[in-house]
Amino acid sequence: MAAQPSPISSASAAAVREVTGVAPPGAAPRLVTHRSTSITADSVFQGGARVAGGVIIAALIGILVLLALDSRMALSTFGLSFFTTSTWDNVKQQFGILPYIYGTLMTSAVAMVLGVPVAIGAALYVAEYCPNWLRTPISFSVELLAAIPSIIYGLWGFFILSPFMRAYVEPALQATLGKLPVIGALFSGNPIGKDLFTGGVILAIMILPTVMAVSREVILTVPPAQREGMLALGATRWETITTAVLPYARGGIAGAAILGLGRALGETMAVTLVIGNSSRAITGSLYTPGYTMASAIANQFNEADNPLYSSAITGVAFALLLIAGVVNVLARLLIWQMQGGRGAVKAVI
Repeated sequence: MAAQPSPISSASAAAVREVTGVAPPGAAPRLVTHRSTSITADSVFQGGARVAGGVIIAALIGILVLLALDSRMALSTFGLSFFTTSTWDNVKQQFGILPYIYGTLMTSAVAMVLGVPVAIGAALYVAEYCPNWLRTPISFSVELLAAIPSIIYGLWGFFILSPFMRAYVEPALQATLGKLPVIGALFSGNPIGKDLFTGGVILAIMILPTVMAVSREVILTVPPAQREGMLALGATRWETITTAVLPYARGGIAGAAILGLGRALGETMAVTLVIGNSSRAITGSLYTPGYTMASAIANQFNEADNPLYSSAITGVAFALLLIAGVVNVLARLLIWQMQGGRGAVKAVI
């Protein structure tokens, strides 16, 4: 009968394994411990991620509660009329924020109409037409606009943009588009350069880098096979973009527009310097000086010399947060609908 190999000592087996990387015959199997370590690391990371997500939700809820409590006096005093009336008189203690809501929505709408098409066009050029050697300088130059502080935009708008709008742009628009039956009312009145239209223009410039950068990245994620397939079928470059690229990327482009809209709704200093801040009338004309909700807070917060006035200013902030939330939810539902009800999770994210 053949002799059985004698087991070797654990110290010898460990030495052989360390040198050769192979366990010798008869050595006891080595226990694997990295799995438990990995499970522990996954648990820690998962817990940390949950805490981070909870902190964000808690911060949002805390802000809502704080604003609701501080604006409770104004909301209980005026009720629904706080949102539907136009009187803002701190002497008579009458407050209504409808003109501020109107100014916010009008300037944001102008910014979206002017800024989003330009941003998408720039993204298409960089992603589809631009030579490789020129792509990086253009992208860097456009994205550099996002790093400029809003007060710099405001000073530039005050000293350069407003006089230019008053002397050239607004009279030209009034002489052309102002004669059209319906949209002509938007360009009626006296062009003064510091009005809702100029506020919308400077917002369009400010949201352009954000919308352009996100749209460019979304367009670059379109599979090359889609482009090549369309071109192989004889489609032109324009047909390829409109048929294969934009339908695939429309959800991401809409998301980029939402990010731009979010900045337009909440922008403060740049708009405050160019919107006029001298009229609370709702005339339907973009050439009317006015307020946005953010500019009203910036202008009047330090002037609130009694509890009701201070509560009304906080109520403006509370309404702005609610409007931003409602607009964001509606926009995300629009994205979900554009995707045909599919990818709801991606649309929400």
